[in-house]
Amino acid sequence: MTTATAGERGRRALVTGLTGQDGSFLAELLLERGYEVTGVVRGAPGDSLGASEHVRGRVGLVRGDLLEPDSLRAAVERVRPHEIYHLAAPSYVPASWERPGETVSAIVGATASILEAVRAVAPAARVFVAASGSMFGDAPESPQREDTRCRPTTPYATAKLAAHQLVGELRGHDGLHVSSGILFNHESERRPEQFVTRRVARGVAEIALGLREELTLGDVEAVRDWSFAGDVVRGAWLMLQQDEPDDYVLASGVGRTVAELARTAFACVELEAERYLRVDPALVRAPEGTPSVGDPARARARLGWEPRVSFEELVARMVRADMRALQAGAGG
Repeated sequence: MTTATAGERGRRALVTGLTGQDGSFLAELLLERGYEVTGVVRGAPGDSLGASEHVRGRVGLVRGDLLEPDSLRAAVERVRPHEIYHLAAPSYVPASWERPGETVSAIVGATASILEAVRAVAPAARVFVAASGSMFGDAPESPQREDTRCRPTTPYATAKLAAHQLVGELRGHDGLHVSSGILFNHESERRPEQFVTRRVARGVAEIALGLREELTLGDVEAVRDWSFAGDVVRGAWLMLQQDEPDDYVLASGVGRTVAELARTAFACVELEAERYLRVDPALVRAPEGTPSVGDPARARARLGWEPRVSFEELVARMVRADMRALQAGAGG
């Protein structure tokens, strides 16, 4: 359990994306440190809080929608937070090809609206904005650092890059304490099942329990830099405890293939991946030119940040969670 300092108790934090994976871990961290936490939610107060349902009653709620700028300003005005964590965004990258306009509005427009509101009514607030390692795209180097040239390859990545650049521009122009966290892939048992890590964990759990016979994936040679979501949100909190704002890559610094992810997951249940893993050519995308791997050297040096959960521990945690959920669903 984390011990709150006297300066932290009673601090007000406003969190967008409370109902998601990252928002839930961040809410836990802030509550442990004595913060008053308010989450921005799109629906009615009685609607599900998603991954944060377990903290209902311990957090305040205020309505806000990424596509409604006035609602975001009203949330900032109402809470007058000391810290703002802007995590909310469309997170499933393939969907950005279907709705590029909405994706740009939800990511860039919402970031601009929040920063405008901060400048107008809470200029002393410290702000974290979640950028993405995907904005590097077909970058000229790997691993990628804060100053690596970006070549985004999806509408989602383009929007994340624009929001990231906006953070730097308003920080310099208006003197806001706003920092951009360049987040590489970060996972947990709270990740939705359309993401490959959860597909693997769920599939392995089902195979171990005799509920399916094989796991079908696409490009198993694709490389990703996976970290634990709880570690990443701790990095976001550390960013706002600094005297000066800046941008930080939060990543493990190690690239791993999807095949390695699958082998690690199967090893958790003492099975050999090769016996159960199948590749569907229809799911294989074009090869990526640059491995998506982040260099967290700046975060290590300035924030003292290190991932506490290893890749193997992360995968085991996810597989065990899906095993428990499946067994509970079957009355086991």
